[in-house]
Amino acid sequence: MATIEEALELERLERDIFRGAFPKTQLPRTFGGQVAGQALVSAVRTVEPRFQVHSLHGYFLRPGNPEAPTVYMVDRIRDGRSFSTRRVTGVQDGDAIFTMSASFHIGDEGPSHQDEMADVAPPDDLPDAETSMDPERLWAMREWEHWDIRPVPQEQVTQRPGVVSPQQVWFRYRHPLPDDPLFHVCTLAYMSDMTLLGSSKVTHPDEPTQNASLDHAMWFLRPFRTDDWLLYDQSSPSAGFGRALTGGKIFDRSGRLVAAVVQEGLIRTLRK
Repeated sequence: MATIEEALELERLERDIFRGAFPKTQLPRTFGGQVAGQALVSAVRTVEPRFQVHSLHGYFLRPGNPEAPTVYMVDRIRDGRSFSTRRVTGVQDGDAIFTMSASFHIGDEGPSHQDEMADVAPPDDLPDAETSMDPERLWAMREWEHWDIRPVPQEQVTQRPGVVSPQQVWFRYRHPLPDDPLFHVCTLAYMSDMTLLGSSKVTHPDEPTQNASLDHAMWFLRPFRTDDWLLYDQSSPSAGFGRALTGGKIFDRSGRLVAAVVQEGLIRTLRK
C-alpha cells in the first residue's frame, strides 16, 4: 500500500489551495489520519520555515471518498512575530469534510517539566503485529504495511488508579524518513488517528459498535522521529450517548514526552 510520502503528497493549485493524493486503499472511507496529515502539510506550506507546528485542532465533518482527491483551502488567520495561525478546510465534491486550525511557534525559553513514561515492555520484547495479529484483522496490516505497530498485551498494560480503559501501543515507520522535523510532525498527525479510538473498546471488547473519529486535537511538545520507536499511552476517560472521549501521550523510547492527543469519537452500539 501507499508509503507515507505518497499518502501526504499534495499538488499546489493556487497560492493557498492544494489537492491531496488519494492512494489505493481497502477502506470504505478516507482514513482520518490521511486527511489530517494532508491538511497539516497544506498549512505548513504557507508558513515561513522558522515556525514549527505546536498544535492542531480538527473536526471530521463528513466521511471522505477514498477514490477522489480532497482539496485543501488555507486561510492565513495570523502572522505574528512569535506565532502564526492557519485554518484549513478539506473539500470533496463541494462539501467540507474536514476543518482544522493549526498554530505555529518559533520557540522560546521557559520552565520545563513532563510526566514520566510508564514502565512498559520494550518493543523488542513484543511480537510484530504483522506476524501475531488475528487473521481477521490482517487486512489492517496490509493497509498500513509500512508501519511497525506493536500493542502491549492487555495483561501487561500499566494499570493506574481510576483509569478504566487503558491501552498502550509501540509504533514506528519501518523505513528511514527525511530529516525534516516538519515531515515527522505531519507523519505523526497521520499516525495519531490510528488505534486511539480503540482504547474506548478496552472495557467493552465484545460489544459490536460503529466507530468513527469526530474531532482531534494534538500538541507537539518536543522534537522526535517517527522512524524511531514511539509509545502511544492511551486511555478513554468517558464513553456515553454514542460517543467516547479518548486521549494519549506519546513518548520516544528514551522517555521524553513528545506529543499529546485528545480525540472524541463515535462509538454507537449496533442493533441486531
